Amino acid sequence: MNPTDDAPALPVLTVSELNRMARRALESQLPLLWVEGEISNFTRAASGHWYFSLKDSQAQVRCVMFRGRNQFAGFTPANGDHVEIRALPSLYEARGEFQLGAENIRRAGAGRLYETFLRLKAKLDAEGLFDLARKRPLPPFPRTVGVVTSPQAAALRDVLTALARRMPGLHVVLYPTPVQGLGAGARIAAAIEQASARAECDVLLVCRGGGSLEDLWAFNDEAVARAIAACAVPVVSGVGHETDFTLADFAADLRAPTPTAAAELASPHRDALRAQLDGLTQRLHRHIARGQRDAAQRLDYLARRLVHPAEQLARQRRALDTLAQHLQRAMRAVLTTAQGRLTAVRMRRVSPVQILQRKRLSVEALHGRLQRADETGRARRRLTLDRLAASLAHLDPERVLARGYSLVQCADGRVVQDAARLHAGESLDIRFHRGRATASVKSITPD
Repeated sequence: MNPTDDAPALPVLTVSELNRMARRALESQLPLLWVEGEISNFTRAASGHWYFSLKDSQAQVRCVMFRGRNQFAGFTPANGDHVEIRALPSLYEARGEFQLGAENIRRAGAGRLYETFLRLKAKLDAEGLFDLARKRPLPPFPRTVGVVTSPQAAALRDVLTALARRMPGLHVVLYPTPVQGLGAGARIAAAIEQASARAECDVLLVCRGGGSLEDLWAFNDEAVARAIAACAVPVVSGVGHETDFTLADFAADLRAPTPTAAAELASPHRDALRAQLDGLTQRLHRHIARGQRDAAQRLDYLARRLVHPAEQLARQRRALDTLAQHLQRAMRAVLTTAQGRLTAVRMRRVSPVQILQRKRLSVEALHGRLQRADETGRARRRLTLDRLAASLAHLDPERVLARGYSLVQCADGRVVQDAARLHAGESLDIRFHRGRATASVKSITPD
């Protein structure tokens, strides 16, 4: 049955275009989500990327975790491990395969802690502890920044380094407290309450480096969240990495992805242009990283399709023979061109007598120019010397004395400038343009 003339024409897509459209549709409709399952077919490629399947009793899905993400995993999974991954559903365009791009991975036992976290979060949220209306803006130009963290933590070094880079004169007050272990939550809350009571800082940073859910559990303590909400100064939470969230993040006035970012948010920005440049740089890095990941995945796929070494040697031998032929032809062409140039040079060769005559004329011209330059320089220096002599003559002290002035000195040679420094009967020496005289002070009349 032929289509009618008024039927709309459907576009014809290539396979690449179809797969690209499918990938974009998946990534736009399905956000980052947690998926639980058992590891199987785990492979660590030479590039450092992880390839594996995640399965349950009824289905399985292919997964990839790139080296830039799996280096922060904290453990290397094995076949049979029960894990939870935070992943973005996508499509590998080159083969049209549905896959999950893992951003984070944890052992399945962490799920119970996460359920406890969700229950406590819902309770505090119902009380209004996380309302956006109670969030306070950070001061644009703080004078003192408080930091609640462990003195031995790497997060403290990151914060101090960032503050010194952005605003070296900023005063920093440390409220030391353990950030991990038994009783750490209560001590963190006490440090926050101490900073609020002392009121000596304009903004407070609550910081800790990255780690597992268990490592960060002290910042999910209810006492910590309530202490942050009740703090008298604005609080910035910088706990863990970008993908880590704690109750401290929701209770704080502002959440930062890392301790360094918290210090940058609390300290003044240089200018809007740098912020715009940083944003463009991050977009470029993400674009490059995406291209690198796709290329790395394509390379891993092609690496499994390598041909036999003997076939590779045969191909290289044929290519070498072809290059040798090209080289011989190129050498003959170069020799022919060089012979032609040599012949042309011999025809244009100039006799030594002509060269000497040209050089002699050039030397005579340079000698004349040198004589004229010497005469001009001498005349210029003579005029300068005359002007300097006239200026020096105007400064001659003898000319000042010749106009009727005199120089009065005390017996010890000091020049008299103020009559109030003299006393009656003191002997003075007076110098005139011609001769000297000795005088004695009879009376003093101050100006």
